[in-house]
Amino acid sequence: MDGGGRLARSVRLPRPQTDLKAAALGAVILLREWMGERMRRRAPSPVAHRPAPSSNHPLIVFIERRVPRRAGIIATVVILCGSAVFGVVKGGHVDEVATGLSDARNALANAAGFRITGVAINGRKQLSQDEILAIGGVNGRSSLLFLDAAVVRAKLIANPWIADATVLKFYPGTLQIDVTERSPFALWQEDGKVSVIADDGAVLEPYVIKKFATLPLVVGKGAETRARDFLALLDRYPQIRPLVRAAVFVGERRWNLRLKNGLDIRLPEHDVGIALATLSKFDKEDKLFTRDIVAVDARLPDRLIVRLSEDAAKAREEQFKEKKPKRKAGDA
Repeated sequence: MDGGGRLARSVRLPRPQTDLKAAALGAVILLREWMGERMRRRAPSPVAHRPAPSSNHPLIVFIERRVPRRAGIIATVVILCGSAVFGVVKGGHVDEVATGLSDARNALANAAGFRITGVAINGRKQLSQDEILAIGGVNGRSSLLFLDAAVVRAKLIANPWIADATVLKFYPGTLQIDVTERSPFALWQEDGKVSVIADDGAVLEPYVIKKFATLPLVVGKGAETRARDFLALLDRYPQIRPLVRAAVFVGERRWNLRLKNGLDIRLPEHDVGIALATLSKFDKEDKLFTRDIVAVDARLPDRLIVRLSEDAAKAREEQFKEKKPKRKAGDA
C-alpha cells in the first residue's frame, strides 16, 4: 500500500523455469505430433484400411488390435505431467508455482473489474494500515473475488497484537477490516530477554522501542501471566507503587519488590495486601524506605526484619561498643 491507501503495484515472483524445461520440450513435441496426425487424417487416401500388424507375434498382434490408437499419446502426456510435478516438488518450487497460479487467477479477476480499489481499516492503534494488510496477506495482486475472508481473519488473529478481527468484502472492490488490538501492559524479563506483554500475558514483541520504557517491569518465569492481578493490587498502595522499579516473581509462588533506590522488599506468598499495608504504615510514620537499609523481609505476619547496609551495620556496631560498660578491677 502507498501512503494514500492505494494498493501499490508489485513485482511477480520468478517462475520455476529450469525444472520445467523437459516438460515444455515434451509438450512441443507432443503438439507437433498431434498436428501431423490431424494433417494425415485430412489428406485423401485412396484406400482406407487398418495397417497390417507389424509382427506376427500373438501378443503384439493383440496389443495393436485392442489398444486404442492414441494410447501412446495419452501415456506420453501422463509421463510429461508426472515429470513436471516431480520436478516442481523436487526443486522446492511448490510455493512459487502456487503463487504463480494464484496471481494468474487474480489477474483475470482484476481485469474483470474485481480489483480492490478501497480499503477501510478500523480499530488499529499500534499497527499501521500497511502492516495489517501485510499480516492478512492482502497485496497489490489480490482480487476481491478470490480473497478468502476467513483465511485473512485467521492470519490476523494469529498475530499477537490482534485479539480479534472481522473481514468484510463489498463488491466490486471494497475491503473492510475491523480489528481489536491488544494494548501494551508491562515489560517482562526472563533469562535476560525483555519483551512487551499484554495484560493477558501474551508476548507482543521484543523490547526494542523506547516508547515502552515507562511500562512497569516484571521479572521471572510465570510473571507475565500473574502481573495483571499483582500490579492491580500494588496500585492500591500509593505509598509504595511510585517507588517500585521492578516486581520479581520468585519460584512462581510469591513476589519481591525492587525499589528505585535499590531496596529489596520480600513479600509473603499469602496475605500480600496486609504486608503492603504494614510497609506503607511504617514508611509513612518512620520513613522506612529512605533509611540506610538494603532489604526488608515482610514474610512474617507479626514483624518486619530489616537488613542494614554495610556502613550502617559498622556504625551500629561501633555504637554498641561505646555503650558497653567497662569492667572494674576485681570484678568476676
